[in-house]
Amino acid sequence: MKAVVQTVSEASVTVDGEVVGAIKSGLLVLVGVARTDTAAEAALLARKVYELRILDGERSASDVGAPLLVVSQFTLYADTRKGRRPSWLAAAPAEQAEPMVDAVVAALRERGATVETGRFRTHMLVSSVNVGPQTILLEV
Repeated sequence: MKAVVQTVSEASVTVDGEVVGAIKSGLLVLVGVARTDTAAEAALLARKVYELRILDGERSASDVGAPLLVVSQFTLYADTRKGRRPSWLAAAPAEQAEPMVDAVVAALRERGATVETGRFRTHMLVSSVNVGPQTILLEV
């Protein structure tokens, strides 16, 4: 499982002209699921994201109660080693990935996080203002 974590002053997800998730001053978390990922890895990723000390004063989202916007991102598993067209073989199929992303969100909420989400299996417009800029790649 992979996540790209960005500190943002604001971020939102729009689907068909409707804002389905939005935050101010928190973390935008793009989550990619591999075919081999487990629920234990989803819980570990959630803990790492929530406790990652990348906010002002080396604090974490858990320290300051910063909100998170979690968006599924299968393209994190693109294999571009050959040719010009990415391969998606390592990415979990949608029916496997969706419950894993839901597990990450549930684990974050169990830890007390305020979490907004995108909408799975839709064309999403993700907007964000990256602070720093800080962009961290986490892998579990």
